Amino acid sequence: MSYIQQGTKTYKFASLALFFAGLVTFAAIYTVQPLLPIFANDFGVSASVASLAVSFTTGLLAVCLLVAAPLSDRFGRKRVMVLSMFMTAAIGLLTAISPGFVTLLLLRALLGVVVAGVPAIAMTYVVEEFDPSVLGTVMGLYIAGSSLGGMSGRLLAGLFTDLFDWRMALGAIGLLALILSVLFMIFLPNPQNSAGHTLAPREMISNYTDLFSNKRLIVLISLGFILMGGFIALYNYFAFVLMEPPYELSQSFIGAIYIVYLAGTFSSIYMGRKADFFGKPAMIQVSIAIMALGGLFTLTPPLTMKIIGIIIFTFGFFGAHSIASAWVNEKAGHHRAQASSLYLLAYYLGSSIAGTIGGFFWSSFHWVGVISFVLVLMAFAYPVIWYAKKE
Repeated sequence: MSYIQQGTKTYKFASLALFFAGLVTFAAIYTVQPLLPIFANDFGVSASVASLAVSFTTGLLAVCLLVAAPLSDRFGRKRVMVLSMFMTAAIGLLTAISPGFVTLLLLRALLGVVVAGVPAIAMTYVVEEFDPSVLGTVMGLYIAGSSLGGMSGRLLAGLFTDLFDWRMALGAIGLLALILSVLFMIFLPNPQNSAGHTLAPREMISNYTDLFSNKRLIVLISLGFILMGGFIALYNYFAFVLMEPPYELSQSFIGAIYIVYLAGTFSSIYMGRKADFFGKPAMIQVSIAIMALGGLFTLTPPLTMKIIGIIIFTFGFFGAHSIASAWVNEKAGHHRAQASSLYLLAYYLGSSIAGTIGGFFWSSFHWVGVISFVLVLMAFAYPVIWYAKKE
């Protein structure tokens, strides 16, 4: 096999393309997150119902990931990812002109369908095309793009909402996604180590059956649900805290706070490298402990302490996610595309389900309830890791 080697021109362009892929995906999915309080107010719905603007997207995304991987086997990794990114940009632009909340939810659900072509396939592309010695670093770059996408989407949403309105905000982000999709298509090298083949349902079922027979891998995949569930439960309702007394912050300020995603951009690369050196089980446990510590910091009243807590929490999450992603692909053998799909199925189901459940904790127990829910999820991660690392 011919792998992409570190230091080459191809490596630089491929890494940049994957960075753009992560950026577009997360910007499209989570750009509405800081707007949830506005949706709740403008459309007269509860926090839990408003959160469906995120949950519908991630829920449909989770299901469609199971189809995206075998489609990439048949039609090619790059081709499916390029089509997915352009359709994501188009749906994002349409969302900006949605006439009401129901239409908004339908378009956000459709976004979940079309965006599914990027996440699982991007991870598989990394494992198949890059030199194995740099997998942690390259996966970290892709996750770094995800963190920067989450940050820029939220930041632009807040800024444009204050300057104009939320429709202009979604339109601007859709246009950015379109530009980056063009660059992705140009920069990403055609895959050399994955051959297309006829889509056979029996073969697909057989591949998934093989994966489910590997109990430790399936348990490891459940980390996606735990990590993303806790992350989105916290972030969905943090904007509600910031808009209430005594803070009463503007949308621009709330959007600017998401600059803390830069901590995730750094940690996904840094912790990925540390995992290559110290081992994935050890470093993912450290990352989750960092998440829990950050969550506890947000319980303190001063705004500065809350922001510090969010930074710590974000650093831990993206480190844990980049390591878990690489670990799943490493353990999957010849079924990497399907394993990536299952990991991300769990990942986005965690976002959809736990993100919505967090709304009930917010309504009943306010921020203390949300953080308690997140900490319980983090606690479940440790027995999962201990079981998964056994040989």
